Amino acid sequence: MSCNADPLVLDFVEWIAREPRAYAEVISTWKTSCPRLTIWEDAADHGYVARETRPGAGLIIAVTEGGERLLRANGR
Repeated sequence: MSCNADPLVLDFVEWIAREPRAYAEVISTWKTSCPRLTIWEDAADHGYVARETRPGAGLIIAVTEGGERLLRANGR
């Protein structure tokens, strides 16, 4: 059963789920100057992605269990 998730948030979480991404890559790829497009913030606020520090990799963004559940619930 799918929920009413924003399609862009789903795309973002799916992209992160493929592999943890460096914080700089995420910011560079998903930055926006439009205050109405809060994909990054929405995903983090809902607990779908989280910042982690990993030895040798630095600050990365990874999908959480909540993000994995979101993807499964939406057939991704």
